[in-house]
Amino acid sequence: MANTSKVKGEGNYDAAEEYNEAQQEFVKSGKVEKAKREAEPKSDAEAKELEEAEDVGRSHAKEEDPAVQRKSEGQTNRKP
Repeated sequence: MANTSKVKGEGNYDAAEEYNEAQQEFVKSGKVEKAKREAEPKSDAEAKELEEAEDVGRSHAKEEDPAVQRKSEGQTNRKP
């Protein structure tokens, strides 16, 4: 029986394509800014908790991704 699957090696090309299309539709929908606002910390305490959790996660990383831009000291928002 011949293998007619589009999957070669690891990965599911159909699922990846569906995911990419869904992401593009989400961006086109105009809901990105609303989702971003809803995901922002609701208080200084929540912001601190999120920063601490990020620090813990980062401590487990082998190295920092040079493409990631971090906020500078005193900056309160996460916009690059």
